[in-house]
Amino acid sequence: MTIQTKACARAGILGNPSDGYFGKIIAIAVKDFEANVFLDESHELMIQSQKDDIPVYKNIQDLVEKVELYGFYGGVRLIKATIKKFFEYCRRQNIQLETKNFTIRYSSDIPRQLGLGGSSAIITAAIRALMEFYKVKIPLEILPTLILEAERDELGINAGFMDRVIQVYEGCVYMDLDEKIIQEKGHGIYERLSPKFLPKLYLAYKPALGKVSGKVLNDIRQGYDRGDSFVCETLRRIAEKAEAGKEALLKKDFSTMKQLMDENFDLRSQIMKISESNMEMVLTARACGASAKFAGSGGSIIGMYKDEEMYSQLETALLEIGAKVIKPIIE
Repeated sequence: MTIQTKACARAGILGNPSDGYFGKIIAIAVKDFEANVFLDESHELMIQSQKDDIPVYKNIQDLVEKVELYGFYGGVRLIKATIKKFFEYCRRQNIQLETKNFTIRYSSDIPRQLGLGGSSAIITAAIRALMEFYKVKIPLEILPTLILEAERDELGINAGFMDRVIQVYEGCVYMDLDEKIIQEKGHGIYERLSPKFLPKLYLAYKPALGKVSGKVLNDIRQGYDRGDSFVCETLRRIAEKAEAGKEALLKKDFSTMKQLMDENFDLRSQIMKISESNMEMVLTARACGASAKFAGSGGSIIGMYKDEEMYSQLETALLEIGAKVIKPIIE
């Protein structure tokens, strides 16, 4: 009997990218796109490659284009890292795993390298499959940390907590990632917020903008690690937007929310190079009267719109510059 598990895409509403720097975040799970993992018991342990993982190309240009979009490795490395972290966790917890093997494979329709959490979704779905296969229960609050460690420690991906927390908890979540709390507990404080408090949201993405997110965030990481006061202070101010946004959501103060979302992006653009094409998406959406900020590390934006007339304007204007627009399904 095949075990099938899944995890969906995600979008940061407020606070990102402070999640990688002990900040605060509000994020949503985006049910429109998902990664699926399939696991069957087998004689040997086997990881089956998806089409994009197979090293066969039309020509040299095709190879280069795929490397630029997916990096030098595909999803197989994510599965390997997940299995290793799962095994190590069980060993630390003195959980005896049943002696049996499996064949595991994945599929995903999450747009690649567009800041929608595609890599972490594969890992989240994979660890859920392993938990079900071996009948292991891992506390909900610990799971995001394990998923982050699989990417950050095993694969050297520059990542934060946001993707992993929201893909584990789903819905809408406020995250307090205070450093002392994480050091003490091994995780942050995660608070579910009812999606009924959310304003009208759109999500837009440009397929042509795919980039490996860890590389995109390197400038911020380097500034933070060397103690650059401007970078650190800007990240602190970005985190404050999430804290203020939580209060605004609970009051349904959408005017303040719109302002906070725009300010979040404007602050981010002071410490991160924003490509011309990414900036074009943001400015196009704002010209329609909507708010606009990155959903993740670039390639996609999220914002608020007032009514159907504005949404129609967004669709038309963003389509003209090569962007697709959806109303994200949150729950």
